[in-house]
Amino acid sequence: MASAAEQLAANVNLSAFGKSDELKKRIWFTLGALIVYRLGTYVPLPGIDPDAFAKSFFGQSKGMLELFNMFAGGAVQRRAIFALNIMPYISASIIIQLLTSVFPSLESIKKEGEQGRKVLNQYTRYLTVVLATFQAYAMAIGLEGQAGVVTEPGLFFRITTVVTLVAGTMFLMWLGEQITSRGIGNGSSLIIFAGIVAAFPSAIVSTLELGRQGAISTGLILSVITMSFFVIAFIVFMERAQRRLLITYPKRQHGNRVYEGQTSFLPLKLNTAGVIPPIFASSLLLLPTTVANFYQSTGSDSIFATISAYFGHGRPLYMLAYVGLIVFFAFFYTAIVFNPTETADNLKKHGGFIPGIRPGERTASYIDSVLMHVTVLGALYLAIICLLPEGLIAYANLPFYFGGTSLLIVVSVTMDTVAQIHGHMQAQQYEGLIRKTKLKGRRK
Repeated sequence: MASAAEQLAANVNLSAFGKSDELKKRIWFTLGALIVYRLGTYVPLPGIDPDAFAKSFFGQSKGMLELFNMFAGGAVQRRAIFALNIMPYISASIIIQLLTSVFPSLESIKKEGEQGRKVLNQYTRYLTVVLATFQAYAMAIGLEGQAGVVTEPGLFFRITTVVTLVAGTMFLMWLGEQITSRGIGNGSSLIIFAGIVAAFPSAIVSTLELGRQGAISTGLILSVITMSFFVIAFIVFMERAQRRLLITYPKRQHGNRVYEGQTSFLPLKLNTAGVIPPIFASSLLLLPTTVANFYQSTGSDSIFATISAYFGHGRPLYMLAYVGLIVFFAFFYTAIVFNPTETADNLKKHGGFIPGIRPGERTASYIDSVLMHVTVLGALYLAIICLLPEGLIAYANLPFYFGGTSLLIVVSVTMDTVAQIHGHMQAQQYEGLIRKTKLKGRRK
């Protein structure tokens, strides 16, 4: 089965692309929005000494702070207004989805359709402000605790920092929603994707510089490059893998005509949750450990030092929590996006059934069982992809940008965006065929 990229290369020509004005507008809008985001990562926070902060950052950057900097597109390193990035919004989405499955009142709102979705989105925005305010205040306290970083510590610096960082996060949330509705691809994923991709060149240069200085061997660099290609190929293969259930439609009569029975397939992706579990897991792990790292620098409480020590990047407890969260969110998000009971009811309404399985409740149980087994493999695949490179990074002290999470995000978002471009191109071609058919009908 050809991927979306292969179909796009085989079926789409440049002339058809040139005629698709809507697609070109969407692509240009997406590129413009991402450029605005990248420019914002270079706008610094007020009241910070850049030289003192640079020394402090590189002194702490061998842990969660560097991972945070990767998701923020380098904004943390540049003490920029987008330092929190869109992570508070992602964390708020996680919490709202969890609460929806726990509280019946929120679940009833979700079932109200478009209106319910708007209400939940509004709740997510409110919670984003709360989380961003908490993280921004913790960052302000942490910056004040680092000697010489803040030029004028005090209440005014804390207020301006909190307002600036929260406003930056809310702007990115709005920008992501605009990309999703008026551009190409998922806005939140593309913002994270742009930050990671923008840092790849500097990560490659720094790695080669370490090799030139003899800090790491040439063989290790070649091994990392080879591993990256294998990981990318493995991600592409697994993202396209699916379990197809045979669906049979019996003969049916419409008027005097009898239509033969048909067969089709119900595709169940191996990784139904996509890139969501690693992003969710990373965002939840970032919240306590980042605050702990900042408070540890002040020396105010030993408990923060303990949290930072046990949940440091590459530590066994961090790896265990990371795997556990990935597996949990793989099952949780799959349960949200795919409803076996609803699928079985739709099949029954249209006369379809799985051979050997009674329609209705039995079909729903069977689909749920198959989906459970498939999700086990998908969760295992995500855990392997995210852990193997992370272990190598922790062992060899390489940049975080070569990790499994970053590669998974880049490859998955690229495949999803290409698939959407392919869908728009096919729609454009279908519209062209419909216009030609109508013109021929009028001439006759």
